[in-house]
Amino acid sequence: MRRSPEYYRTEMEYTLGAHFVDGNRVEILRNGVEIFPAMLEAIEQAKYSIELVTFVYWTGDIARRFGHALSRRAEEGLRVRVVLDSIGAKKMSRELVDHMSQAGVEIRWFRPLKLWRPWRFDKRTHRKILVCDDRIGFTGGVGIAEEWEGDARHPGEWRETHVRVEGPAVIGLYAAFLDNWNECGAWRWEAIRERVKPHHDGVPIQFVRASSTIGWTESAAMMRSLVSVSHVRLRIVTAYFAPDETLVQTMLDALARGVEVEILVPGKHNDSRISQLAGQPSVERLLTAGAKVWVFAPTMLHAKLAIVDDLLACIGSVNVNHRSMGKDEECSALILSEDLAAILNRQFDEDCQRSRCLDADEFRQRGAWTRCKERAARLVLEQV
Repeated sequence: MRRSPEYYRTEMEYTLGAHFVDGNRVEILRNGVEIFPAMLEAIEQAKYSIELVTFVYWTGDIARRFGHALSRRAEEGLRVRVVLDSIGAKKMSRELVDHMSQAGVEIRWFRPLKLWRPWRFDKRTHRKILVCDDRIGFTGGVGIAEEWEGDARHPGEWRETHVRVEGPAVIGLYAAFLDNWNECGAWRWEAIRERVKPHHDGVPIQFVRASSTIGWTESAAMMRSLVSVSHVRLRIVTAYFAPDETLVQTMLDALARGVEVEILVPGKHNDSRISQLAGQPSVERLLTAGAKVWVFAPTMLHAKLAIVDDLLACIGSVNVNHRSMGKDEECSALILSEDLAAILNRQFDEDCQRSRCLDADEFRQRGAWTRCKERAARLVLEQV
């Protein structure tokens, strides 16, 4: 039986040490066809400032459009600041970087390789955040690259989910940006111009900011908590499913108490076969216990979200793997809204119609060579 909204709110606040903020308007954005126009519109309509942090900034028309849009606003006098991960954005055109810098865009690179601190190089910022005027923010899984353009119709158009937030909770996204920005250069204290007023028709949001560390991060605590508070149904969408033993056992416990568990992962179109292989033993255990696992057929599935009891939704940059749980800087939005959960459920169902549901008996019969590759992949589990 589903609990009251206050139950989920209280449990997540106590576990993660951050409060939900009321009064936010939220829009779910599906695929580049919806995500990129909304982000570019926010950039064009900004009046004071634009902040962007991203792991992926590659190539293509959309990369140029973002670069030129940011440059144009900087030339018009806005403060435009960009944090680029030195690994994830290494494909970015040097010509575009120079153009942006000359236009006045302030660019900082996150954790480039330094021989005297090589251990930091493995810990990246995986956050995808855009904040405009401290009141409109975006987060989710999208990268700025041609792979995300379109509507996930074929392998050249990746499947993605992003969220647009307008309201007082955006301060959490701004803080996540500032966290990475200040690490990359000179630190300075900054005050928000004015507190954003809540919308009377808005919903509560809790932004969970996780930083790389030794051990498990807030992302791990968040994911384990989402599974633990579920009582009726748990739906997870992830690009990389290679969970640790604690999370697997937490999901098995949920199944044992009668929770309907469904997981949607990439199929043959994926950009990390090692991650897929490393997670297959866990998939087998969950299938055997009664979970449903779907593999997305049309293209690479890159979305990262969870829906708990048709009420609590999580959208962000966190995958169900070791890198997200222990190594990388991440950001997620926890949203308490039955209406928004219904939208995500409908999209989940539509994605399942384009997916294949794994059969437990058939999956257990995969060959010795496949299992050998799985064992080899699990040797590098902490890197995938």
